Amino acid sequence: MGMSAASSVSEAMKLCIFDLRRGQHEGQELDKILYFFPADLPFPTQLSVIGLSEGLITFTRIFSPEAPCEVIEAEKHSHVFYEAERDIWMVMVVDKSESEAIWRTASLRSILKEVHSLFVMFHGSIRALLDREPSGGLTRTHLYYFIMDYLSDFLSGKKLHLPNFCDSLKERGMVQMLTIGREAALEVQSLVRVLESCAGCTQSYSLIMFQDLLVSTTLSPDDLINLFTYTVMRLTPNALSAGASSWSYLRKGITSSNASGSSLTSSTSVLDCYYSSQDTSPGGVRSYQVVRPLQHEKWSKGKDGFLVTDIWGTEVGSLSPSSPTIWLKQTEERMYLCAFQHRSLTIILFIPVTSVHNGEQGLSVVKQQILENASSKIFKVEEKLSRGWGGENAYHVSGYRYLLVDGDRCISRASPPGKVLTLTKDSLVVMSKLREEVDLEKSRAKCDGFDCEKDQEICIRAKNGAWVISRLTRGKELYMVLEKANETLLYASEAVEKFSDRCCSGVFSL
Repeated sequence: MGMSAASSVSEAMKLCIFDLRRGQHEGQELDKILYFFPADLPFPTQLSVIGLSEGLITFTRIFSPEAPCEVIEAEKHSHVFYEAERDIWMVMVVDKSESEAIWRTASLRSILKEVHSLFVMFHGSIRALLDREPSGGLTRTHLYYFIMDYLSDFLSGKKLHLPNFCDSLKERGMVQMLTIGREAALEVQSLVRVLESCAGCTQSYSLIMFQDLLVSTTLSPDDLINLFTYTVMRLTPNALSAGASSWSYLRKGITSSNASGSSLTSSTSVLDCYYSSQDTSPGGVRSYQVVRPLQHEKWSKGKDGFLVTDIWGTEVGSLSPSSPTIWLKQTEERMYLCAFQHRSLTIILFIPVTSVHNGEQGLSVVKQQILENASSKIFKVEEKLSRGWGGENAYHVSGYRYLLVDGDRCISRASPPGKVLTLTKDSLVVMSKLREEVDLEKSRAKCDGFDCEKDQEICIRAKNGAWVISRLTRGKELYMVLEKANETLLYASEAVEKFSDRCCSGVFSL
């Protein structure tokens, strides 16, 4: 997990999860800690951070019972809060001393939301785990490995790179879609119908990706965001190719298996230290075997095209890997995740565990059905999409650096990262601050019960002469940087109008 020394990262970021219902009696305070990063900080330091957070939550609830604090800005630190489940809080404390420490609070909160949503998809809710095993040992082990594997994606050397002003033209928690023509769309629809028939049940769902972009899905929006995120992080061809570049914000290409494993040697001792302080059973420290779905380089493509992994262990009495499973929020049941890949096309079928007779043997029958009945359509769709694909700069618009967000549909589109890199720091910092102001305005409107989808436009002339613009209308948001623009506001406004007409069907036109 690449974080063996607390001293290297403890000053930059602390992350904790705690349960307000636990550890309320003297001498039991440690019981409320479910997760803390860095894990090897002294317990008094951990309790100090959590105690302060608990006090702030209690205080702000006096004034806002339904929506307590989201962020507290201190002189040297920002404290970002997220109530993941009732009385289960996640708090991130980030240091302001670094020159790169310019971020949006909403962007940091989105990390907390994302890691919790992914955790629930694989392991179920934290509260359910605690109810199943009140000692909390299993829950802590799950959280420790899951979050450390997740944080490894932000690691470069011994330094965590959290989203900052450089990411101001990206949006976490959104889906990026591939634009396809009518003929290709009909081919995709035909493929989806064949896949559903191969599953052999009425409650199956599918997800089709080309490169790191969504082509088609039958999932609900909440499930789609989680599974799109996981697919881009670990399953697409770019994810399977170690060190491959990607235009997605979900993979920064800064991790390595060697780095991510360096702290595993000490992880057991950290957990044992905690459990030994809590465990009063005669048997001493308990050990738990947990599934780690976010481990790097654990997926591979088999000869038949299906993706395989040993993350979920092996079948009883067999050396064959057990098939991966996830929880779908839409149906509230466990589903098999069956992934097939052909060149740039990744297809995932989600089948209820209860509908597959004979377990792994029944799933093998489904896979054989896909190979026999869907292969030709899969090859045809991949070929058609590849012919129409313009590469990772396909959505570059000359002269513009932009981000489009459709909050109602949870879809975003942005300038390719390579193009955003051409912007100056001044432009990106101003955009980050502009977006922070928009976030605050939306938050105020939500708290006051007003319409947070009102039309809004902000144009800022940066010190370097760039125009930094935001335009919001009917739940859609456009953010834009124009560095090589005329000095007049009229020019900037006309540039936005041209972009809106050309790329957004006039949605942002005044």
